[in-house]
Amino acid sequence: MKVEALDKFWTDKSRYDVAEKRFYEGPQKIDGVTLDDGSISQLANRLTQLENENKELTKLLNSVLNRLNAVEAHLNLTNGESKKPEAKPAVVEKEDDDVDLFGSDSEEEGEEAARIREERLAAYAAKKAKKVQIIAKSNIILDVKPWDDETDLKVMETEIRKITQDGLLWGASKFVPVAFGIQKLSISCVVEDDKVSIDWLTEEIEKLEDFVQSVDIAAFNKI
Repeated sequence: MKVEALDKFWTDKSRYDVAEKRFYEGPQKIDGVTLDDGSISQLANRLTQLENENKELTKLLNSVLNRLNAVEAHLNLTNGESKKPEAKPAVVEKEDDDVDLFGSDSEEEGEEAARIREERLAAYAAKKAKKVQIIAKSNIILDVKPWDDETDLKVMETEIRKITQDGLLWGASKFVPVAFGIQKLSISCVVEDDKVSIDWLTEEIEKLEDFVQSVDIAAFNKI
């Protein structure tokens, strides 16, 4: 080496030292691509993920292989044929030209079935006839007002109770003060809804014009 070259080397030694340091400590390259610390970390994470996926695929492959082995073992035991239940031979009934399918036996069975049906219908009808029918009834309390305080309420009540009708039953009564010494008659009754009309009953009471001024329904309850 010439002296001039050595002098130049020592003059630029600091540059060479920096270049050498960068060479050993600088970023790495893979396939011409520079990798910094972030890229290296991402690469490491990706490699870890690929390793985990490889493990899962290996487990899945082993499971599939085990199932295939089980199927092959089963086929070897059965020689590749599935066992089917033996079919029972069909029973061929001997034809008999002498049998009359629509003969007297069928007629007797038909008559017996009809008789049983008629008996059951008769029993059902009798049971239904004996069943107790529920009669719809109502409990009513009527307020009957007289004309004035001189009206004899006891006589008025007696005249009201003379009103009779099938399905009408008079009950308890009492005198209730209204105002200025006037009292009204509160009387209860039970009526069968299909036989006694409430409108008819109030009209019959109002016909007692010598005693009754008005009739009001104080309470009405279904029984």
